[in-house]
Amino acid sequence: MKTAALGFQHLLAMYTGAVLIPLIVGGALGLTSEQLTYLVAIDILMCGVATILQVLRTKWFGIGLPVVLGCTFTAIGPMIAIGGQYGVSGIYGSIIVSGLLVVVLARFFGSLVRFFPTVVTGTVVTVIGITLIPAAIRNMGGGEGAEDFGSGSNLLLAFGTLLFIILLYRFASGFVKSIAIMLGLVAGTIVASFFGKVDFSAVGEANIFHMVEPFYFGMPTFHWSAILTMTLVAMVSIVESTGVYFAVSDMRNEKLDEKALARGYRAEGLAIVLGGIFNAFPYTAFSQNVGLMNMTGVKSRKVILTTGVMLITLGFIPKIAAITTIIPTPVLGGAMLAMFGMVIAQGIKMLSPVIQDSAENSLIVACSIGMGLGVTAVPELFATLPEGVQILTSNGIVAGSVTAILLNIVFHASPRKKSHPYHKETRKAS
Repeated sequence: MKTAALGFQHLLAMYTGAVLIPLIVGGALGLTSEQLTYLVAIDILMCGVATILQVLRTKWFGIGLPVVLGCTFTAIGPMIAIGGQYGVSGIYGSIIVSGLLVVVLARFFGSLVRFFPTVVTGTVVTVIGITLIPAAIRNMGGGEGAEDFGSGSNLLLAFGTLLFIILLYRFASGFVKSIAIMLGLVAGTIVASFFGKVDFSAVGEANIFHMVEPFYFGMPTFHWSAILTMTLVAMVSIVESTGVYFAVSDMRNEKLDEKALARGYRAEGLAIVLGGIFNAFPYTAFSQNVGLMNMTGVKSRKVILTTGVMLITLGFIPKIAAITTIIPTPVLGGAMLAMFGMVIAQGIKMLSPVIQDSAENSLIVACSIGMGLGVTAVPELFATLPEGVQILTSNGIVAGSVTAILLNIVFHASPRKKSHPYHKETRKAS
């Protein structure tokens, strides 16, 4: 009973991220309520599958640590951009290929990580967070094309939800603080029901039980620019997951070797492939559950396996998934502003020490973020370039990421820079 209670607590800690991402992506792609319900349900289920794959330890996959996997927020912007350009099929084609690349190259990622030091990953996270803010603002107004966009009731719900989340962060502590955004969504939806803005029809129409279906949204299609984008997302996710692996291994006094890391990367790649096949998302280790383990002092694999089983069970019950789809757009927008702002804050936190480390790093960050935002704001800038070159320039996140990678090589890969303090960090990361 105690194990089940602890497992459920971990489920609550990651549940907001598990349901918000499909709601955001599905809403941006214009999915129907039935499709959105499926997307939420399959994401919950695949979070459980991905978690179990990682917690188990076999010869080929599984880090064997109590880590929870969920969809990475880094993927939201790229998925929406790919969906807008190539459709839903393009999203899942790129996810499948990026996952296969992770599986195949897992044993080499220890050396590849050196091309993704903090100055690169922090820049990518910051660019992604900033480019997501407009989506949050549009939802706060009522959503793209809403007849009552910017109405007083929409703004009241959006800013009321945001204020409630802020107050919880200010005055709550412990577990309540860790689920503040979920509580904000619940409170905002309750208030919205008094405004007549909550539609329960999706819950009534949803089945109590369903079977998952591979390629629910159709067969995947493959496009180089989309594949490159999701591969970059996968690389950033792996760097983030590596940090979680080492944090949990330290908590459990377990040493990780290259084989263990390769198993972890391979499990993450397999989870990404399965996410693409079943039309879910790419997955990565969730750091919020590490914080919960620190808080409770319980670091048992059995607890996290229980969480995985619970997630899989919930994924087969679309009626529960449908409940999340009734959240009004303005309420969702208020929570999105807080969450995407936290993504930006995380990027800034990552960049702060490396910017202070050297002027070169400052220039890398400046040029990369400038390029990423510039291409996002003025996508026609490179419209006359050859199509092969536009693979790197058609998407702001890709343009900013590639700029950061290349500039990092220029400034930090030459022999005269090897004694620079920055390289100590890079060697540690690898």
